[in-house]
Amino acid sequence: MKKQLTGEHFNGCSYWVRGEGEPILLLHGFAEDHSIWEHQTLLLSENFRVIVPDLPGSGTSPLPNEKLSIERLSDFVFEIMDAEGLSRALVFGHSMGGYIALAMSEAKPEKITGLGLIHSTAFADDELKKDNRRKSIRLIEHDGKAVFLKAMIPNLYSESSRNSIPNSIQNHLNLALDTNTESLINYYQAMIDRPDRCHILHQSQFPCLIVAGTEDNAVPVSQSLQMASMPACCDFHLLAETGHTSMIECPDTLNFILNKFCEYVYDLKNR
Repeated sequence: MKKQLTGEHFNGCSYWVRGEGEPILLLHGFAEDHSIWEHQTLLLSENFRVIVPDLPGSGTSPLPNEKLSIERLSDFVFEIMDAEGLSRALVFGHSMGGYIALAMSEAKPEKITGLGLIHSTAFADDELKKDNRRKSIRLIEHDGKAVFLKAMIPNLYSESSRNSIPNSIQNHLNLALDTNTESLINYYQAMIDRPDRCHILHQSQFPCLIVAGTEDNAVPVSQSLQMASMPACCDFHLLAETGHTSMIECPDTLNFILNKFCEYVYDLKNR
């Protein structure tokens, strides 16, 4: 079921609710929308209440007039939780969605039942990464988003995936091209400005899941391995021949991992 927020800041922003049971939030990443989680939503909604938003500026959600930040995007998700009457939820975030999930965990840890970082990182951008993002912003502004996205999206996939699922990668590119230029620039600036949040993993009082790909060009495996040692309770998975997008590259494997983690977290909560 599609729903929309009302109110001053995120009026008209959309999210979808499917299934019944304990709540799960799936947060998409940069140049994506809720549909990137299609395979996971279908499975998880068999046993859980799955809530999947279009982040402000993506999909059917309008870009707010105010400046976007990772923290403001986390406020958006909290507004969805309030609208749905949720005191707590298990939150999974892909890439930029993981940054939002971490910001939520910092702002209101009492509302987080569990945290899942799917090809994401708690580390802040280093200066080289920040500079590369600024170069990308200039490329988008000067040459247009299509030039940038046609180079970026295939690079999110492993070589084997580029050979085996070209139609899925093209669909992902088409989805990305639907994101407006202003949103892409706002998201990149928000990612540049975000702080390091490794302390969230060190201090977490809830279970954490970290999923990484051996061929992820966006999040180095070394970072994922470092993060796996931080939480007191961490489930870590390194997926072979996988890039930055296991939701599409190996959906059945990711579905199994997410479902088992959800079962563990909510069994633990209800003991």
